[in-house]
Amino acid sequence: MIDSFDAPQVDIISGSSCCAKPVTSDTTRATKTEVTNEILVSGMTCSHCVASVTAGLTSISNVESVSVELNASGISQITLKATAPVDAAAIQGAIENIGYFVETRLI
Repeated sequence: MIDSFDAPQVDIISGSSCCAKPVTSDTTRATKTEVTNEILVSGMTCSHCVASVTAGLTSISNVESVSVELNASGISQITLKATAPVDAAAIQGAIENIGYFVETRLI
């Protein structure tokens, strides 16, 4: 029976093949631009309103996601994230065509 074993010291080489992450230079790394718009909207009172506005806004070109903070008795806040700038008139038009009202100038 062996009471002890002296294992040889091995230096761990960073980036060994089993757990190395691929190395990319800054010149080859793709950059993703994210544009965020915050819009205040009145007239939304329920989850159906949220679904309608979300569907209308996500149909606009470059829109990646829509988040709605519903305030059924007042003004709701919508955060729209896009991969490129979105025309403010397109955002306002989509909201108003669904039947709601933009309360502030689009940022």
